Amino acid sequence: MTDVLIVGSGPTGLTLACELALGGAAVRVVEGRGAPHRESRGKGLWQSSLDVLRGLGAAEPLEAVGSSAVVLRKYFDGAHVNDTPMPGGGLLIGQWQVEGALRDRLAGLGVRVEYGSPLAGITQDSAGVRAELADGTAIGARYLAGCDGGRSTTRKLLGIPFEGTGEEEPAMVVGDVRAPGLSRDVWHQWFTSEGGGILLCPMPGTDSFQLQAAPERDERGGVLPASLESFQRIFDRHARVPGIRLADATWLSSWRVGVRMAARMREGRAFLAGDAAHVHPIAGGLGMNTGIQDAASLGRTLIAALAGRGGEEVLDGYGAERLPVAAEVLADTSRRYERVMAAVRTPGRGTEAGLD
Repeated sequence: MTDVLIVGSGPTGLTLACELALGGAAVRVVEGRGAPHRESRGKGLWQSSLDVLRGLGAAEPLEAVGSSAVVLRKYFDGAHVNDTPMPGGGLLIGQWQVEGALRDRLAGLGVRVEYGSPLAGITQDSAGVRAELADGTAIGARYLAGCDGGRSTTRKLLGIPFEGTGEEEPAMVVGDVRAPGLSRDVWHQWFTSEGGGILLCPMPGTDSFQLQAAPERDERGGVLPASLESFQRIFDRHARVPGIRLADATWLSSWRVGVRMAARMREGRAFLAGDAAHVHPIAGGLGMNTGIQDAASLGRTLIAALAGRGGEEVLDGYGAERLPVAAEVLADTSRRYERVMAAVRTPGRGTEAGLD
């Protein structure tokens, strides 16, 4: 029997695994995907998260690659309006790079992610948790942590309600693309008087940009799925920069507005952290960062429990600390998102409105 089984190998699960391994706990990490991804996804670490990763010994390779000085270049109806430096203290870096640094640190502590191991069932009693994987393998653990994202299998198996609201229609298409010939010195943000827009952010340590855009619609008003061809049409319409051809779309996805949180973050000996416990608008870049802070808190909680320091009150302390934080993040990011959506209709304003 292991001390803690972690389901999910994103930034939250890997941070938690490092915290626990450094604290002397026996840890296993299972992941439903067959291999690590290379998608930019969440692309910013705030200082508080860098402090956590620094304490784990995982920050140095990220700080060597990431960018702490980011300039937002705003355009309106195709014309350059102004440049706005982002506030300092954070780090622009791809999520896959954050995961890679944490995975390397975890491997140095003797733990490797077990890929191709989707969770299928959970049972528990007063002594521990039994997790069943899709291939029938059973893993016994004293505690289990579900860090498996907004569609969390762990949360569903535990029967924990995910309360809030969510839009059915995508608000944004996103992806990773190359844009040969486009300057990589700034984060390009094109907006138009008709309300459309496209953003291309150069990702450090790569030759790609993260693309974010209002989705393209068909003749009936329906949202078209993300594709390289659609990205190019959106770019041509809003950026109006001839000669730039987008290429090599290595990630294609869409984003829907969701504002939800788990009714509780603990069910017996099982816990939720990160997007498994809360999802919210992207404005302000708080998603990955909130998950890392969840992991730091849960790591302290489980190390204390494994050491026999306190009883139920120690385990309950995690939810008591983090649920109010999650509720405030949901409210805060909703306000930030509304500010951004209003601000981009004014020439010279962009995503910095979500940082105010």
